[in-house]
Formats: sequence, C-alpha cells, structure tokens
Amino acid sequence: MEIIKLREEYIKLGQSLKAAGFCESGVDAKYAIEEGQVKVNGVVEYQRGKKLHAGDLVDFHGKTIKIEA
Repeated sequence: MEIIKLREEYIKLGQSLKAAGFCESGVDAKYAIEEGQVKVNGVVEYQRGKKLHAGDLVDFHGKTIKIEA
C-alpha cells in the first residue's frame, strides 16, 4: 500500500496515481481513469479531477493508495 501525505486540503485523482508511481504520466492516468480501471473508496471513478481527502482509498490493478493528512 502506498501512502500519500497531503500538503494541501486535497489531491486530485490523476495526480495521486502519478505521485504513487502507478502511472508514468498524466496521460496514462487519464486513460486508466476514463477506462474505469480506478476505484475510489470501492466505487469506479471516471473523473481524473476527483478531489481526494484524508482517509480516501484508491485501488488500481490490485494496488492501493491511502490518502493521509
């Protein structure tokens, strides 16, 4: 499980995938999200600009990102 510490109030979904190293670029993150490969708190998310806050969990290809304050 990757942990991302927030520097601000939130981080966007696409940014979190890049920060965790799950996607190499914003374009890769965009396509993964648009194709329904990413879940936020157990629900498929299609918006790469989705704001993630402390406590949120992101699942991508069997890997998990936890957002912490």
